[in-house]
Amino acid sequence: MINIKDINYVPNISEISVYIENSAFDELYQHMNNEYKAVCKIEYSKDVWARGWNVKFKKSGKSLCVVYPKKNYFTVLVVVGNKEKEDVENLLPRLSEYVQEIYRNTREGNGQRWLMIDLKSKNNVYQDVLRLIEIRYAIKCVKP
Repeated sequence: MINIKDINYVPNISEISVYIENSAFDELYQHMNNEYKAVCKIEYSKDVWARGWNVKFKKSGKSLCVVYPKKNYFTVLVVVGNKEKEDVENLLPRLSEYVQEIYRNTREGNGQRWLMIDLKSKNNVYQDVLRLIEIRYAIKCVKP
């Protein structure tokens, strides 16, 4: 078993999957590959609250989301910037109460909200995350 906080050992995606022990991560990983052909980068974060290895998904040099591995679940960071804000706020009433609450409780800074969403299963919150990533992709990678 890997130590997710060990800066001296770079885990691969399989080791991160084993560490998380949650099939929702494997499904998200496959979705990012199949749907967006996203570049997956494993990077170390020295951030105090999220110290350790994380998985960044990028397309055309733009960040789509970041996964922070935990035991039995993972946290997905999706940034909602000025360009995504209107689309996300239009979608918000159709998202789960959990994601709506995260959005409302996340302060905006420099025109962005950094939504940290815990995923424990492939449920409606998982589907909400996919919808947020789709908005980010459409605006960052498709629109000029």
